[in-house]
Amino acid sequence: MAKRSESSRKSPASKGTGITAQRIVLAAVRICDEGGIESLTTRRLASDLGIGTMTLYGYFRSKEEILDAVADYVLGRFEVPSIDDPTPSAVAHDVAHAFLRMMREHPSVVYLLSSRATVSRQSLKAAMEDVVGILRDAGFRDETAAQAYALLITYCLGFATYQLPRPWGRNSADVGELRRQRVHFYSSLPLPAFTNLVELSEAVTMMPSDEQFDFGLDCLIDGLVAKTKPRSTAVPSRG
Repeated sequence: MAKRSESSRKSPASKGTGITAQRIVLAAVRICDEGGIESLTTRRLASDLGIGTMTLYGYFRSKEEILDAVADYVLGRFEVPSIDDPTPSAVAHDVAHAFLRMMREHPSVVYLLSSRATVSRQSLKAAMEDVVGILRDAGFRDETAAQAYALLITYCLGFATYQLPRPWGRNSADVGELRRQRVHFYSSLPLPAFTNLVELSEAVTMMPSDEQFDFGLDCLIDGLVAKTKPRSTAVPSRG
């Protein structure tokens, strides 16, 4: 379905409501961040904005179009910090941490990337084209840059999805108490049915932690960088 341009949407002046497309998108982003894309309905969105449902259709033709705009807003503003170390390993780490920050700031993008394929040029430019370019500049050549991009974003997406419902994973002010409670839960499971979880209760509790993210990322990037190194073509000497 073709999208309408911003210029083709009715202006706030013509509507007389003070509502703009941007206000609608920001409200939709907040709803999706708080409860996932399933919680976004046109009725809920209109209620939060204090307008009638039909008013939304002066700006967006459907919920699908609103979700496209949410993706544009989040992915279109994706930024990788300044690259201090241009080596492939360091750049890959910077890209991965930037992806994870985006997914934490806007959990809605986790649901969007898991359920939708964007065709928005704004999203593709900021969150794919520019990132693949950064990886190529760092030394990931040709198709390897695309492979590196795919590995990094899917790893971050999987980890963010796993960590999201586990508050004892992400570092916070009360994470110590949350982890203590989770260790107690695992260590209290009945034996011998749960021998591994009881004996490894501390380690299992750390599975959704930031420390685990960095451990896995190091393993991933070490393998990725090793794959990019040119193979030796030297012919072994004969004895």
